[in-house]
Amino acid sequence: MTEMVKVESLKKAYDKNEVLTGIDGVVNSGQVIVVIGPSGGGKSTFLRCLNLLETPTSGKVFFEGTELTNLGEKQLDDIREKMGMVFQSFNLFSNMNVLDNLTLAPKRVKGQSEADAQKKALELLAQVGLADKKDAYPDSLSGGQQQRVAIARALAMDPDVMLFDEPTSALDPEMVGEVLKVMQDLAAGGMTMIVVTHEMGFAREVADEVWFMDGGNIAEKGTPEDIFDHPKNDRTKDFLSRVLAQ
Repeated sequence: MTEMVKVESLKKAYDKNEVLTGIDGVVNSGQVIVVIGPSGGGKSTFLRCLNLLETPTSGKVFFEGTELTNLGEKQLDDIREKMGMVFQSFNLFSNMNVLDNLTLAPKRVKGQSEADAQKKALELLAQVGLADKKDAYPDSLSGGQQQRVAIARALAMDPDVMLFDEPTSALDPEMVGEVLKVMQDLAAGGMTMIVVTHEMGFAREVADEVWFMDGGNIAEKGTPEDIFDHPKNDRTKDFLSRVLAQ
């Protein structure tokens, strides 16, 4: 297995508020890591440190063998092209139709031709079940559709890893399934994924490893069976008993 992402003693503080208290972890190529835990436990901050959208206070972040924390902005941008990210809010350009949202970065950043960028975009829209929405504008789409467009847009850059920051938390309950289905298909296709989510069913079904975060650290790691059926840490047990009882 090839190491894709590795963090060593990762810490992040805002003034005196220590959000990440020293995280170690490895994500191998093709793995799906699902990060769960209570709100305020540092999950989103951890994810944003992986591509240095947040600058760690200390510690190291490696991506495909390259240590990121000392890189210049140009080198970082080159690395970020390989790290697709999907946020809670869809962050689509409302003044552009769906097709233009997907082709903008490949043309501007990668120098793809209009024809090549459109061909790839149309393939991705078909993959996420939205081939008929290429001319639609984001505001005319449901939340679930917008999030699927956002996933397709991230994939248009041909990333080596996909980072998902609670991609379904802003959606109405009936739209969650359509987004999770796209993510399940990506996982089945071998995409390396790190997913912060409250969707326990997804974590159980799709994850290779589940990381339980609490108080700025990873309190427990294991297979879905380990974490959901045989948790060892008291905080993990308490969290799951509350979440799974809902």
